[in-house]
Amino acid sequence: MEKLEGKVAVVTGGAMGNGLGIVKVFLRYGAKVAILDYSEKLTETVENFKNEGKEVLGYKVDIRDFKGVKDAIDDVYSKYGKIDILINNAGVCKLEQFMNMDDTLRDFHFDINIKGTWNVTKACLPYMKELKEGSIVNLSSVTGPMVADSGEVAYATTKAALIGFTKSLAAELVQDGIRVNAIMPGYIMTPMVEGMANETDKNNPKAVVDGIAKGIPMQRLGTIEELGELAAFLASNESSYITAQGIVIDGGSTLPETMTMGV
Repeated sequence: MEKLEGKVAVVTGGAMGNGLGIVKVFLRYGAKVAILDYSEKLTETVENFKNEGKEVLGYKVDIRDFKGVKDAIDDVYSKYGKIDILINNAGVCKLEQFMNMDDTLRDFHFDINIKGTWNVTKACLPYMKELKEGSIVNLSSVTGPMVADSGEVAYATTKAALIGFTKSLAAELVQDGIRVNAIMPGYIMTPMVEGMANETDKNNPKAVVDGIAKGIPMQRLGTIEELGELAAFLASNESSYITAQGIVIDGGSTLPETMTMGV
C-alpha cells in the first residue's frame, strides 16, 4: 500500500514549480489531488495528469478571494467526502528595494503569501477536523527565518510570518489530531527562481543561477520532485510524531559560515 493511498490532498499553486513537484509525488504515492491555482498553466497540467490516468481536480482560484476558495474546497469535499491533507504552496516573490517598493507590491506579497494561506486553511479546517487527523504543510523558506538577500524584504517578511503561523496553528490543532509543519526550501529550480534570476540580470540569467549553484555545498539547485518527497513524508503517517516544525531542504546552502575560509 502506498503511503498516501486513499488520502485526499489540496495543493495550492500546483500547476507548476514546487507545487507541480508535490502533485507529481503525491499522485505517485496514491493520493487524490485537488489543485487550486490562478495560473494559465492549470488546465494543461490537469489534462496532462488525466491523460496519464491520474485522479486530479483543478480549480482556477485566486487564493486572495475567500469566497472563491471556499467554493472550491466545498466542491472537493462534495466529491470525495473528506480532506486529509492541505499543502499551502502558492506564493510569489518580486525583487525590489524597500524604499522603492510601493504599497501595491508590498500587499501583493502579503495578500498571497500570508492572507492566501490563511484563507485556504480556514476553508479546509472544518472538513479536516471531522476526521480527527490530518496534515497541513506550509511552504515557508530559508529566506526570512534564516537568510535574506537585498530586494527580498517583502518576500522574506511573509515567509518568516508563515513560521509563526505554523507553530501557533500546530498548538491549536494538536487536540484535533492535525499536525502542522512548514517546509523551508533553499533554491529549488522553479519558474520563480528563473524569474528572480531574470530580474537580477536580464542579459544573463543563467549566470545568476550558476552563481547560486556555486554557493551551495551540493553544487546544484534542488528539484521540485525532491521537495515533493519531503512534502509527502510530512503529509504521511511516517511523520506522525512531528508537528510545529520548519524543515530545511537546501542542499546545505545555509551551512557555510563563509565562502572562502576552510581547508
